Order: sequence, then C-alpha cells, then structure tokens
Amino acid sequence: MSRQFFVGGNFKMNPCSQAEKIALVKILNEADLDPSTEVILAPPSLYLIPLLETVKKGIKVSAQNCFNKNSGAYTGEISPTQLANAGIPFVILGHSERRTLFHETSELVAEKTRAALDASLSVILCVGETLQERESGQTTAVVESQLKAVVDLLKENDWSKVVIAYEPVWAIGTGKVATPAQAQETQAEIRSYLSKAVSPSVAANTRIIYGGSVNAKNCRELATLPDVDGFLVGGASLKPEFVDIVNSRRAN
Repeated sequence: MSRQFFVGGNFKMNPCSQAEKIALVKILNEADLDPSTEVILAPPSLYLIPLLETVKKGIKVSAQNCFNKNSGAYTGEISPTQLANAGIPFVILGHSERRTLFHETSELVAEKTRAALDASLSVILCVGETLQERESGQTTAVVESQLKAVVDLLKENDWSKVVIAYEPVWAIGTGKVATPAQAQETQAEIRSYLSKAVSPSVAANTRIIYGGSVNAKNCRELATLPDVDGFLVGGASLKPEFVDIVNSRRAN
C-alpha cells in the first residue's frame, strides 16, 4: 500500500497577532498545493477554531498538544474530546519541546496518545534523540524506548491513526539538518522496530515523517528517501517557502 505524503506545519507559539495569522492563511489559501499531499497546520490553541473556519478545503488543522483526561480540574490543559467535538482532527504529541521544557515522560506521552485516539483524534507522535545521545550511539535505543511506551498502550488497529515524526532534537530550530543518510537510517530502523513490536503490516503502512530545520532548499532531496513519508515543519511553516515543502514530491 502506497503511503500518502504528509506535511505538517507546527506554528509553535506563533504568530503573535491576528493580522499575521490572517496573512499566513491567505498565502496558503491562494497557493497551488499538491493535492496528493496531506497538509496539516498546527497553530496555537487560541487560533484553532478560527483557522479551521478560514483555511481552504484540503488543509486540515491540528492541535499542538492535549491532556490525557477528557475533562476535570486541569487548569490550562486542552481536552482531546473537546478538540474532536470542535472538528479538530489531529494533535501533535511528544514534541521534544514538551519532553524537555515541560518534562513530559514517554509514559505520559503514551497516555496522551491513548486518550487522543479514544477521542477519535489522529496523532502526530514525535520521537527523537539529543545531540549527546546521537554522538554516544544511543539514537536507536532512545527512539525505541520512546516508541515502546506507546506500543504498550495501543492495539494494532490504532496505528492507522498515528503518524510518527522523527525529529532529532539537535536539528530542531538550529539550522542543522540530519543528512539524508542519517534520516533514512533512523526512519528505516523505526519501521523495522514497528514490524517487530507491532506487525509487518503496521510497519509498512505507518507514515514516518522527518522534522528538524526542514526548508525549501533541503526538502526535495529528503523527500526522495524511501522511509521519509513527509515532514513536520517548524519555522519554515510561517514563511511562503512552506508551499515549496508541501510540493516537494511534485514533479517539476
């Protein structure tokens, strides 16, 4: 089964004004986007519903995070059930900034993933190693450990609603990019792990995307790799070049 190319734009805590948000949406609404690519935008939660109501058909909207409970006394959190009820189809979970800045463990990320799937959301599940872990040869062990916590809580059919984003922490927002060989090697290892830990069918069908300083200059080469099924884009998703990234597999 052919895996549909997937490009997500993670706006993080940007833009800072309604006017900037409107201008950004205008660029994307007017752009000629490859219809064979699944496009997802993840704005700050304040902009989720306004973006959903203004973005053109064919572009989906994602939350950047959710909690592992549907309701209750959890000030400042966002409920997976509320997201689904509002028509938001996706949520990003396990991003390295959540793991490092907010001390989210792999176990908590797994619980959030389970809660999101139970609420009928699809999940962009982020995994990745630090520079120290890569340099000490721990990349595979770290990534598999992050995935195992999720594997332990999911059933085989749950994986049809999961996109795995491999994001080496040392490449996020640094301008450094994993070489095509590094990206392909790690993403092939992720697929191999899924085959052993879940099933060969899940491994073959799960989309594994790359994130980490992806831009218009490096996206085309990365998009040719057999185990790179798309991108999760940070800073470049706030620029016109995001269109080029979405179209990175389109023939010239």
